[in-house]
Amino acid sequence: MLELTMAAVSAADAGATAGMLMADAPSEPGTVLRVGRDRSVCRLPTPDDWLFVSRVHLEFRCGPDGGWQLTWLRGSQADPSSQVRLTVGEHAASVPYGGTVPLPRGGSGEVVIVDRTGPRSVNVGFHHEL
Repeated sequence: MLELTMAAVSAADAGATAGMLMADAPSEPGTVLRVGRDRSVCRLPTPDDWLFVSRVHLEFRCGPDGGWQLTWLRGSQADPSSQVRLTVGEHAASVPYGGTVPLPRGGSGEVVIVDRTGPRSVNVGFHHEL
């Protein structure tokens, strides 16, 4: 099972979390959890006015072996207005625009979408339960 917890944070919140949401899904091949503004397909919808997050921004997908991967979906713009970072333990790395990275089996961490134009972020914590 993959468990996600999302919080949207802006400068006005100054360390507080706003809009805490949760979602989970079984680790069955082909299962998908999405993050973005399109509430019709995203289990974790971001605030509608946060245009730095695409209609469908991130996709968590379970592979054939029960492992999960994260994809930062390419939008209609050549350059994104955000940055995406993946942190697992002490290791932090940028996720490339349009790129896919594996999540640790049985591990946890955080994916942070940062607005390049202002002090706002969407923080998605994950935990892969075996």
